[in-house]
Amino acid sequence: MTTEFDLGALLAERGAERYELHGRYLNHQLPRMLHTIGFDKVYERGEGAYFWDAEGNDYLDMLAGFGVMGLGRHHRVVRKALHDVLDAGLADLTRFDCQPLPGLLAEKLLAHSPHLDRAFFGNSGTEAVETALKFARYATGRPRILYCDHAFHGLTAGSLSVNGESGFRDGFAPLLPDTPVPLGDLDALAREVTKGDVAALIVEPIQGKGVHEAPPGYLRAAQELLHKHKALLIADEVQTGLGRTGDFYAYQHEEGVEPDLVCVAKALSGGYVPVGATLGKDWIFKKVYSSMDRVLVHSASFGANAQAMAAGLAVLSVMENEQIVANARATGDLLRTRLAALVDTYELLADVRGRGLMIGIEFGKPRSLKLRSRWAMLQAARKGLFAQMVVVPLLQRHRILTQVSGDHLEVIKLIPPLIVGEREVDRFVDAFTAVMDDAHSGGGLMWDFSKTLVKQAVAQR
Repeated sequence: MTTEFDLGALLAERGAERYELHGRYLNHQLPRMLHTIGFDKVYERGEGAYFWDAEGNDYLDMLAGFGVMGLGRHHRVVRKALHDVLDAGLADLTRFDCQPLPGLLAEKLLAHSPHLDRAFFGNSGTEAVETALKFARYATGRPRILYCDHAFHGLTAGSLSVNGESGFRDGFAPLLPDTPVPLGDLDALAREVTKGDVAALIVEPIQGKGVHEAPPGYLRAAQELLHKHKALLIADEVQTGLGRTGDFYAYQHEEGVEPDLVCVAKALSGGYVPVGATLGKDWIFKKVYSSMDRVLVHSASFGANAQAMAAGLAVLSVMENEQIVANARATGDLLRTRLAALVDTYELLADVRGRGLMIGIEFGKPRSLKLRSRWAMLQAARKGLFAQMVVVPLLQRHRILTQVSGDHLEVIKLIPPLIVGEREVDRFVDAFTAVMDDAHSGGGLMWDFSKTLVKQAVAQR
């Protein structure tokens, strides 16, 4: 008997129920939040750096699925690779053989970090971090991991233990006994590593929350300090890796930095098949997998599956053949320069920072009395509301999707697909300028919307 399944028919029949289904069976707060801020759109399809609604309106994606869509949506090369691997009918995930695709992907990835030797493939960024934490502890024989204030490394129990944001950690204790240090503070790092129980420091070269970059020279100095005390440096490149910052890995911006373990994920998937990788030095892997008895001491049921490996290989091929890293650097420089030029024009605009196509736009207290009073009203209700006030009209009026860079932050983070160019820069800067003009006019729809946000913030207290 043949079983038939028609996905197109199912979506045609029930696709309109998407928000109701989510509210009933999944996270009920998500549709509520999207409705409150007017983000409850219905997108029909996506391609490249754009998606479209049922009326055919295009939306510019400056979020890239939190960085997953590095090559944009539905890149033809990645699509073909996935069709090819499905059509090949490989004997995948037997668990007791060695398929060629994982080795080929590891070889290609490691070629971008010549000081690293081996790779472990899991299914996500948080799994890549969990692997690094386990490997660092086992290889050094020490229990404690250091992490930076305001860091984000994932939300599973181990990676949550090195998450520098209390809002994610609250209510999930007890966690692992790890210790925060301020990003860039070498004295604080030294005080901890000299205690002799530190296995590693895990650090984002550029923090996703707030888009804060490690100070010049910090990573190299931290590495030297850690190695002096027989501890390891873990670079979390889950968001910053694979070209996002204008280098293949963000740590490569600083000469002489060679992390002992590197975590990657997100863009490696091509936007299709979840994949994460932990890259490391040979001696670390050999210590963890020290005998045949320990061959499965760390593994993942779906790790290194053929579809994920094919997607990763296709992504790296596109990056090389289409000069994706160079485009991210050039387009990012253009976008950041044009936005930075607006700081002197708009008193609500405090700073523009970042590297490559990872850019933070920070807002701050204005000088003029009228704007200052409105700013104070928003801050009293909830910090971060002004940034949300900017994000909403960018979508509603200009059809550009962006995100606030973290809870209680007046920062918007731009992490568009790495394929964007001058056309997308023009569209974003023109829209952002229009929104800033409205915000500084002292009236308009933005400030009317602020009343809704304030009421919502007060109601949630």
